[in-house]
Amino acid sequence: MESREFKSQVALVTGAGSGIGKAAALKLAAEGVRVGVLGHTRSEVDKTAREIENAGGKALVLEADVSNATQMQNAVDRLAGEFGRLDVVVANAGINGVWAPIDDLKPDEFDRTIAVNLRGTYLTFHAAVPHLKKNGGSIVVVSSINGNRTFTTPGATAYVATKAAQVAIVQQLALELGRHGIRVNAVCPGAIDTSINDNTTVRGKRETAVPVKFPEGDIPITGGKAGTSEDVADVILFLASDRSRHITGTPIFVDGGQGLLR
Repeated sequence: MESREFKSQVALVTGAGSGIGKAAALKLAAEGVRVGVLGHTRSEVDKTAREIENAGGKALVLEADVSNATQMQNAVDRLAGEFGRLDVVVANAGINGVWAPIDDLKPDEFDRTIAVNLRGTYLTFHAAVPHLKKNGGSIVVVSSINGNRTFTTPGATAYVATKAAQVAIVQQLALELGRHGIRVNAVCPGAIDTSINDNTTVRGKRETAVPVKFPEGDIPITGGKAGTSEDVADVILFLASDRSRHITGTPIFVDGGQGLLR
């Protein structure tokens, strides 16, 4: 059933093939938002789109690499052209990349993480903002507690650099884009039960591990159990909606208190 809150709205969700991006796309679509589901793995975004359509929603599949300027521009322009507008952007696509000692982390490994997580965030803004300026809207960047509250992930130098930079971008652009009625916020998840760890390469963990032991149940609100993609998607939905109309430039930590212990 279409929500009045999101009546006629259109959203772009990057990294919509799995995890937090997929959960956000499904929740937005359930509220009546027409959603552009963007990802670089066609089979995954096709599946997300089918789930949306089977539930009565509307989705447009956008196959693109977020680090590729031409692909991103074409995808966003296609979405706005198809549905006539753009109101909500969820900049979620990201990788953990390679986690390794700084003297072992190769330049191309560093560059790849920066390309997807940071350049990808920039290109998402770059392509989407001209459309958002027409009517205002909301941009939500999926950052992390890593690089903002916690710095104990062994070897994750490139990753934490991108996650800290995303929050800085959010705060910078909240001021730049406020005059256009565009709000910009971040969600910073802690441990979430997604498949992102499947794409993580870890080397030299013993060399980089921080010599500290965390208590059992280090996610206080759940007794140690990781959060879910839906936990994050619910916050994204709030930030996309008019219920958060006076919130901008704000990182919201969705970690069950995990970051406070670290």
